[in-house]
Amino acid sequence: MKFAAVFPGQGSQSVGMLSELSSSFNQVKDTFQEGSDALGKDLWAITHKEDGSALNQTENTQPIMLAAGISVWRIWLAQGGCLPIGMAGHSLGEYSALVASGVIDFSDAIKLVSQRAQLMQQAVPEGAGAMAAILGLDDDVIVKICAESSDKGIVEAVNFNSPGQVVIAGEADAVDFAIEKLTKAGAKRAIKLPVSVPSHCSLLKGAATQLSMALENTSFADSKYPVLQNFEAKSFTNTNDQKTALAKQLYQPVLWVDTINNLHTEQGAKTIIEFGPGKVLFGLNRRINRALGNICISDAASLEKALSMCEA
Repeated sequence: MKFAAVFPGQGSQSVGMLSELSSSFNQVKDTFQEGSDALGKDLWAITHKEDGSALNQTENTQPIMLAAGISVWRIWLAQGGCLPIGMAGHSLGEYSALVASGVIDFSDAIKLVSQRAQLMQQAVPEGAGAMAAILGLDDDVIVKICAESSDKGIVEAVNFNSPGQVVIAGEADAVDFAIEKLTKAGAKRAIKLPVSVPSHCSLLKGAATQLSMALENTSFADSKYPVLQNFEAKSFTNTNDQKTALAKQLYQPVLWVDTINNLHTEQGAKTIIEFGPGKVLFGLNRRINRALGNICISDAASLEKALSMCEA
C-alpha cells in the first residue's frame, strides 16, 4: 500500500482521547509519560480531566496533541504497519510528522511545541485576536475581501483546509468586519472559532522570530521519509530550510489542500492515514481528493482496518 501519514493539530483534542488504545497498547501511556517527564507536568492526567478546560489551554493542547500523534505512530510501527512514502501534519501536526520521520527527537519536539504555545499566547493578548471558518466561498474571493478589510486592522486567510473551507484570522474587530463582508458576498456560513490565539497570521511574526532561536538550538537529523511542510506544501532536505519553514508556519497560511494533492501527485500516495485522535483531517482530506483512500487511526477497530490494508 502506497500511503502518506498525516498528523492532526490543535482542535482535534477531546477529553479521554485514546483511552481505548491505551488499554491495549502501552505505547500510549509510555509516550505521554515521556512527554510529562520532559515538561514536568502530567499530560495524561490533563487529558482526562472531565471539564476539559486544562486540555483546551494552548500551552497544554500542543504538547498533548504531539504525544497523541506519536503514540499512535509508535503503535503502528510496533504492530508491523507498513511504511509511508511521505508525511505531513496540519499546523502543530507538522511537528508530529517531523518526529515520526526521525528529524526531531520526541523529547526535543515536546519542549519546542510547549515553547511555541507560550510564544503564541504571549504574542496576542487574549480577546485581541480571532479566527473564523468561512464556508462556501472561493479562496480568491476570501483573500480579496480580507485585503479590502485591512483598514479595520489585520485580517488574513490563514488555513486553506479544503475546497470551500478557509479559515481567516487577525485582530478581532477586523475579523468581525470581514465576516460581515464575506457573508454579504455569499458565504454559506461564517463560524467564529473558540481559540485564544489567531494562528498563522502576521500578528505572530514576532513570536516566529523568537521560535527561530529555539529551533536553531535544536538538533535536526536526516528524514526517513519526505515531510511536506505547511509553508509552500513541499518537503525540504536542508536543515536550515526545514527550520525556516517551521518558523514561517507561525505567521504564514497552512496550505493543506496543496499538501494533500502534492502527496498524491508528487509523492505517489494512494491512501492517506491520519494518526491521532479525532477525524478532522479525515473529513478535510475526503473533500480535497476523493481519488485517495482515507482512514483515521484513533481506536482498535480503525487500527486493525489500516493494518489489513498493508496486506493488500
